Parts: sequence; C-alpha cells; structure tokens
Amino acid sequence: MSSKRVLITGASGLLGRKLLSEFSENGWDALGLAFTRATGKLRKVDIRDEKQVDDVITKFQPHFVVHSAAERRPDVVEKDEAATEILNVTSTANISRLVREHGGSLLHISTDYVFDGTKPPYKPSDEPNPLNKYGKSKLAAEQSVTRNFPSAIILRVPILYGDVESLDESAVTVLFKSVRDVSKEAKMSDYEVRYPTDVADVAFVCRQLAERRMSDSSIKGVFHWSGPDCMTKYQMAVAMATTFGMSSGHLVPDKEPSKSAPRPYNSHLDSSDLQEMGIGRKTPFRDGIVRVLKDFVPK
Repeated sequence: MSSKRVLITGASGLLGRKLLSEFSENGWDALGLAFTRATGKLRKVDIRDEKQVDDVITKFQPHFVVHSAAERRPDVVEKDEAATEILNVTSTANISRLVREHGGSLLHISTDYVFDGTKPPYKPSDEPNPLNKYGKSKLAAEQSVTRNFPSAIILRVPILYGDVESLDESAVTVLFKSVRDVSKEAKMSDYEVRYPTDVADVAFVCRQLAERRMSDSSIKGVFHWSGPDCMTKYQMAVAMATTFGMSSGHLVPDKEPSKSAPRPYNSHLDSSDLQEMGIGRKTPFRDGIVRVLKDFVPK
C-alpha cells in the first residue's frame, strides 16, 4: 500500500471526481466511494449503512478521509427532510466517529448556506444562522463532526462548478442551457450574490490541507474557501454568453428573492486564514467557465 491513503465519499459527484484525480495525480493512493453511480474503479458503498463504511475503512485503512457526499440541492431538501437527515447528518456522524476510532484524519465538506447572508464576509468563527433546511442539515452535520471528532477539519465552500458530465450537474453550468437557447426569454436571478468556485480549486485546497495535516496535527477546525468573483446567476449567464461571443439579449434579470427554498443574500466566505497559510488557488470565473463549457457550445 502507498504511504498516503485517502478515502473519498461522493466520488462520482462533481467535486468528488476532481478530489479523486487531484489526490491520485499527486502521489496518494485514493479510493473513491459512490452508490448510485458506482462505475469503473469506484467502490459501491452505501454510506447510510454504518457497517459498510466500517468495513471499507477497516480494509483500506485510510490516513485521510474527505467526506464530500451529501444532498446539496436546497429545493430537493425542502421536499424530503427525512432522507436528507439520514444522508447529510446521521451518515456524517457515523463517518466522523469511525474515522476517529480507526485512527485516520477527516475533512468534511460544508457550505456557505450555514449563514443567513446579512453580514458578509463571513469568517470561520462567525455564528451560523441557516435560512433553509439544506443549510440547517449541513450545520447539524458540522456539529456532529465536531462532537464525534474534535480534531477534524471542516471546509465550507460556496456554489460550485467544474468539469461536468451534463449541464444539470451544477447550479452554475445549468444556466448555460438558457444561454444557448436564444429562441425564448429566460429569467435569471439577479438578486442573491454568489461566489462561483471551481471544484479544481477546492480539490487543490483539500489536498494541501491533507498534506499539512499529515505532518501537523494542529491543522484542525473550520476553514473557508471561495472563488474570487462576486456574481448573481444573471451575471454568470451574461458572462458565459460574452465569453463565447453569444447573444445575451434574451436573458432577463429577476430582481426578486428566490421563490423556493430561501437563499442567503450574500454569504461570502472569507478565505484569508487559508491564504495566510499559503494554501489555495483562485481561478477567475471567466477562465474556469471556458474550460468547463467549451464542449457544450453549439457548433
């Protein structure tokens, strides 16, 4: 076995796939867990089943675990709170306890939605106040990690985009469907302020944190990472159109708050703690989105 072993949950997802490649390409023996999309080299494990998780940790003996699996669609969470509780909270509590018992280190991925968006930018020490059920579930998950494994790392991140298998896979890239279809008017939220963040940068941060933690056990607690650009979804869509020389005249800004699950107005995460540690990389949105969307541009 390699001297550095990492176990990644949610490895078939947008962030999980990039975590797997980031660690694998930088000297780690990486094992990815997935469930509904467990294909290729991914190990099929239902993280809601404590025994399955215990078995894979016992056999693989990871030095580090990155827990990225979660239900992260706010509108889905609003409709199925019970299933979300099991996946986002109970599973996280079990994983954090099992990793501690087996002697590994843990990095748990959380969200900017633990904040209400009224007093940005938010430092890791600021008091959470989630507005929707998704944010509440992720805060409860954080609390379970802190309770079960006090020396774990929690990394909060905002809205993510990256190399998608389909445009629907990210709340950012899905906007490109409307950008491409100039045949009809498309209303886009121009109210809530977001900080779209490239999953490649998040994976880079996770690997850096893991490598620091391997040599320094004082690396623990809550950290924030965020992309550099402040944009509404409407502004993201216009930037996509402009970047690829497409029309944006059919895109209409919607100045009203979200009608579904309430979203924080501006939950900007202050990532200065990590930057001061020499950790991180911030890809400008226009640069990242070119890489991500180039294969989806109409020929």
